[in-house]
Amino acid sequence: MHNYNILLEADKMPDAWYNIMPDMPTPMAPPLHPGTKQPVSPDDLAVLFPPELIEQEASMQPHISIPGDIMDAYRLWRPTPLRRAFRLEKALGTPAKIFYKNESVSPSGSHKLNTSVAQAYYNKIAGINELTTETGAGQWGTALSIACSMFQMKCTVYMVRVSFDQKPYRRGLMQTYGAQVVSSPSNTTDFGKKILSEMPDTTGSLGIAISEAIEVAAKSGGRIKYSLGSVLNHVLLHQTIIGQEAQLQMEKAEAYPDIVIGCVGGGSNFAGLAFPFVHDKLKKGKNVRFIAVEPSACPTMTRGAYAYDFGDTAGMTPLLMQYTLGHDFMPPGIHAGGLRYHGVATQVAHLIREGVVHPVAVHQNPVFKANLLFSQCEGIIPAPESGHAVKVAIDEALKCKEAGQEKTILFNLSGHGHFDMTAYDAFLRGNLEDYELDESVLAQGIASIPKIDA
Repeated sequence: MHNYNILLEADKMPDAWYNIMPDMPTPMAPPLHPGTKQPVSPDDLAVLFPPELIEQEASMQPHISIPGDIMDAYRLWRPTPLRRAFRLEKALGTPAKIFYKNESVSPSGSHKLNTSVAQAYYNKIAGINELTTETGAGQWGTALSIACSMFQMKCTVYMVRVSFDQKPYRRGLMQTYGAQVVSSPSNTTDFGKKILSEMPDTTGSLGIAISEAIEVAAKSGGRIKYSLGSVLNHVLLHQTIIGQEAQLQMEKAEAYPDIVIGCVGGGSNFAGLAFPFVHDKLKKGKNVRFIAVEPSACPTMTRGAYAYDFGDTAGMTPLLMQYTLGHDFMPPGIHAGGLRYHGVATQVAHLIREGVVHPVAVHQNPVFKANLLFSQCEGIIPAPESGHAVKVAIDEALKCKEAGQEKTILFNLSGHGHFDMTAYDAFLRGNLEDYELDESVLAQGIASIPKIDA
């Protein structure tokens, strides 16, 4: 009898996050102040974040204990299952073993709740009662809405216009948890008004939505803080509970991954699964290949420049050393809204630069084709973002079939697609476009990258 679900006992759940910073193969370039271009100080970040998160952002401790109140919240859905995809393996006729970490079982339907709960908690104990943020597809906005409701906090979410229009039920879900959801760009901020005056028909972008959310926090006099769903070190840190659980579950399955795969917008779900295994590779000599998957319509890691750039369109965030398409880059309106980001987490970018992580880009029609096969085999409809990992996991399994290799593949099913059925409907009707971005479009975005002597 096949053991489809490899479960972890609740008392075995990791009680500390793994911090990859001490294990980096070479030193990382520091974030720079957007005005002075000098390395940022804790005081520079205090306008946006509470003290504990600022400390975590720069921490060199290998592990950071998870507070009891966060552990109690995690127990609502964690540990999450690790599943062996026996039916998918059979459909593909592959000798490969395919495992996936099922983060879709959280109340928000994705991995994002792992950090939203932590961020809401640290803000609450610092005396903050209101958070503002952005969201693309809506998974992060949903997660922060839930976390804020847990800690009796107000939440305002700037939702990228294309997703605001495409995903009304995701918007409604956030409102159900008490959040105010604003279509971005909006008339509620100075930057939003500027963008609307220049591009009234824009579909919006994560960069614009970030700028609006930051503006609200920065102008609040400390009353409101900003919360980010990906990219920053402390966000990736909180997600490493995924990979730490997966390590324990792979031991129970008497297996170890040859390949670890995750989709990448900002990088948090990929890092959450991969970083604990990166530790094994860098410190224990494990032979693991890490694949970071992005959309061809927003090819940050595969076609972007490695440079200091802003995390938002208005240029209010610290300058981060990353792969970037330029903070002015306006991605096409693909359905994987959470992957429509011009940059990537500095930690992920650094590991790509060091040859530890290998990026690939895929089109959305093949992604949805892979999602349909996965859904019919495994019974779970993946989010369009997560489908990028599904697609490449299938590709790698088929390579194993061609080569007759029995490799073990592990990927992160970062969220379900129950609120993304308009995207599936568009695919089934043949209405999805595969965007192959012209070099001139990329060049225009990259031209917005500030000239910084690294």
